Amino acid sequence: MSKGVGGAAYKDCVEDVVKNPDSHARLPDIYEQYFLYLEQTRGSSQVAMKRKALKSLHDYLEQNYIRLSSLTIEHLDAFMAEFRVPEIGLRNFRSHIRGFLRYLYHEKMIIGKDLASLLTNPPIYLHNKPPRFLRPHEIQQLFSSLKFQTPADIRTYAMVHLAYSLGIRPVEISRMTLDHISFTRGEVTIEERKANNPTILPLSKPTLEAIAAYVVKARARTETRNLFLNVLKPYRPVHPSRVSGILKQAMKQAGLSSATAYWLRHTYAQNLLGMGRSVYEIKEMMGHEDLRSTQRYLHIDTEQMRKVLLNETL
Repeated sequence: MSKGVGGAAYKDCVEDVVKNPDSHARLPDIYEQYFLYLEQTRGSSQVAMKRKALKSLHDYLEQNYIRLSSLTIEHLDAFMAEFRVPEIGLRNFRSHIRGFLRYLYHEKMIIGKDLASLLTNPPIYLHNKPPRFLRPHEIQQLFSSLKFQTPADIRTYAMVHLAYSLGIRPVEISRMTLDHISFTRGEVTIEERKANNPTILPLSKPTLEAIAAYVVKARARTETRNLFLNVLKPYRPVHPSRVSGILKQAMKQAGLSSATAYWLRHTYAQNLLGMGRSVYEIKEMMGHEDLRSTQRYLHIDTEQMRKVLLNETL
């Protein structure tokens, strides 16, 4: 068993991740290869936070003379036990570590077991701030506020339809290409998902029409195959953070001032639940690897509960 390292030192390290993220501290090659892999395959966000988290892991392994190739879940548990910070911080921290562990196992085969699946979070019995989703009147409010005048308007219109009807992430919208859309079959292929589980999803008629309108009326004529491009030259693919900003701005203009892009994803999950889909079906459609990730998006159907118990509606 590895020898311990002072908890205070690691508490300071976690606080440093939040307060002073340093995205330039170089780590051994295997870590740098991982960051390059994330950039090339996922356009990953929070790189500075991931780098700090993995620097903490590297320092711990170095101080305890543990090689990556001989890493065990016991080592990881001991490493995580050193931190004395709020659980929400630890959940994010574990997520960064799990991504690296999956890379070591699936891509590099440096470790002999998928330790990412063993490094789990404690169960959440109550969310202080549960994920928000749009009520039916807010959905109507959003779509009735969308404009269809400028190329930017038409692009926003298509993005909102995709985010709402498919529940896909901003990064998945940004990576979508013309080759992923089948207008004849009414389908879209999502190749690069967060959990590495590509899928084909059906496109509703309004969503398909919104995409077609964008391609015909607003998309720049260029050899770039990405579906969504900047409306001004140079016509580069829209960055994931820009997609998030466009979706958020659309909801703000609809009077949903505190909404974020992920509210549409939460709404999609909630709609599937209301249609009677099982949590396992929702897990696959959301592109989650772990069922617990899906459960975070789902809420007690308060409307149904009040209808049955109180004969009320929201």
